[in-house]
Amino acid sequence: MLYYLIVCRSLTYAQRTASALDRAGISAHILRSPKAISGGGCSHSVKVSQRSLSGALVVLNKVGLSPERIYLTSGDGSYREVSL
Repeated sequence: MLYYLIVCRSLTYAQRTASALDRAGISAHILRSPKAISGGGCSHSVKVSQRSLSGALVVLNKVGLSPERIYLTSGDGSYREVSL
């Protein structure tokens, strides 16, 4: 299954992001960012389904939470950064 990871700068930022999306009816789950995309440090991501990304970005823009980076995961477990 394809999904997107919205990379956040901290756990608190990821919690705020997930809460905003949940309030808007978009399913979102917080997880530690995989090492392949974390940039060597600790970071957290919010996982959203492929079909929910556009709505999620609209919600985050409205509440003033802009993502650092967004990655698309593929079936083989690789990640590809998506330009905003």
